[in-house]
Amino acid sequence: MAGHSKWANIKHKKAREDAKRGKIFSRLSKKISSAARRGGGDIDTNHELRLWVDKAKAANMPKDNIERAILKATGQLEGVTYTDFTYEGYGPGGVAFLLEGSTDNKNRTVANIRHLFDKNEGNLGESGCVAWMFHSRGIISISDDTVDDLENLMDVALENGAIDFETEDGVVTITTEPTDFVPLRDALTAAGYDDFMTDEVTKIAETTLAPDLNMVRRNMKLLELLEDDDDIESVYHNLDLSDEVAAALAGEE
Repeated sequence: MAGHSKWANIKHKKAREDAKRGKIFSRLSKKISSAARRGGGDIDTNHELRLWVDKAKAANMPKDNIERAILKATGQLEGVTYTDFTYEGYGPGGVAFLLEGSTDNKNRTVANIRHLFDKNEGNLGESGCVAWMFHSRGIISISDDTVDDLENLMDVALENGAIDFETEDGVVTITTEPTDFVPLRDALTAAGYDDFMTDEVTKIAETTLAPDLNMVRRNMKLLELLEDDDDIESVYHNLDLSDEVAAALAGEE
């Protein structure tokens, strides 16, 4: 599964930046809403929602914020109706972007998204232009510094639904089908492997682009702006990092 550790590097860099900028609650709200929209607002039956609510509680997110995110997604906020959307486009250099979210005003949302693409060397594309290359996967990544026995970790992962296991650049990346994600996560936790760097169901591109450092920076700027949009809950892309670019970005932290 070449490139997934580089994908993890991008995710971890973004997570650190978000923490510095106080964006944790905003990101968690979007993830809670997205999970509730897909599987309903009951954490006892919606395992993905339970995962994100647990993360929100661990981050000391106020209970009112959690409840509002769920009510927004399930259409229970009085006088407000939300519609799901998916938009696709290209960033600088042809990097693919797939956006998912919900809005109470689709005209406003598409205008905002088009503006962000246009002002950042990209363009909003037609439906289907990039969605074909993305597949839903459960991803769990763990720093190998916290793992005493990699072989045992691999055994636990493969026995509980993992479809791929990769170690690169100090990161163990475990991939599973979305339906097996929660059972796999629970099994890893029970086995003592619970210090996750990443644990979520996301979309992974089957083909990636690894542009130079300047182009990566431009795409990450667009990524940041799209994630800041209140209506957009998830931003997927096929941006990859070469070893040289990953090292350069690490040096900037």
